[in-house]
Amino acid sequence: MLRRPLPAFLLPAFTTADATAAGVGRSRLRAADLEHPFHAVYVVRDGRPPVLRPEDEIMDRAAIAHLRLSDGTFFSHLTAAVLWGVPLPPGILLAHDELDVAVLHPRRPARARGLRGHRVQPEHVRLTIHPEHGLPVPTPASTWAMLGSVLRHPYDLVAVADALVSDRRYDAARPLATRAQLEAAVFTKRRVGVRALREALVQVRPRVASRTETWTRLVIVDAGLPEPLINHSVVDGAGRFIACVDLAYPQWKVAVEYEGAHHLFDATQWASDIRRYEQLAAEGWRVIRVTSDELFLHPERLALRVRRAIRAAA
Repeated sequence: MLRRPLPAFLLPAFTTADATAAGVGRSRLRAADLEHPFHAVYVVRDGRPPVLRPEDEIMDRAAIAHLRLSDGTFFSHLTAAVLWGVPLPPGILLAHDELDVAVLHPRRPARARGLRGHRVQPEHVRLTIHPEHGLPVPTPASTWAMLGSVLRHPYDLVAVADALVSDRRYDAARPLATRAQLEAAVFTKRRVGVRALREALVQVRPRVASRTETWTRLVIVDAGLPEPLINHSVVDGAGRFIACVDLAYPQWKVAVEYEGAHHLFDATQWASDIRRYEQLAAEGWRVIRVTSDELFLHPERLALRVRRAIRAAA
């Protein structure tokens, strides 16, 4: 038997109330072409584009879940962080099988399949509507403060804050948050994770372009080495621009560059990297190229290489 086509205005996701109002019967809602990810919410299986990244899948689920959320409920914690596009550990994204939703005290948080409910003190959060997704979320600074109870590694708390105060990572006219806003979000009444947040705040820097840049910088500094300049522009003797390096010690002509996977699999990028490194070498720069394995599994090796390069140059 052919399925009755759904009204076009219900696609790609709709609630039970929407279906009833459109005259769609319960038997049609049990058809195999529909998914039922949340209570009272249905999604047409072929009505959405394929999802390639865990971040996209989380954003997709949030847009669908919003159909059933009551007034005053907002996305929080990790889900809000994903919506703001800040860098998070890959493992925590893959394990994010429940969306974080919250309400202000004294209301009771939602309790339903696929949702993790939170109750937040009003003085701990400022709310807004996300300019791109149109969903209720905490401001970027409030979202970062919520991550103090979620992100276990201190470098990741710094990486998120770096991304918020940096304009290099976003094609926007201004950063998502200011340092003053981060400070205001942290120095409120007692909150979970406040000590970690305050310690992270001291290490926040602007001009950072990625999570791995933050991790590389902190590994170097925590090893007792001088703090490098971030995204430093190198010029030749005539003042002509050569390259912008991730981290730099201009006084010793030592640069530290993180090599992401795209550097290996993008032929154009690979050729560009070779030219850059040759030009830097011609100007007397020593480039330390950092891999994911070294940064996350053997950071002591990275620190030793930087230390040796500085000693050799000095």
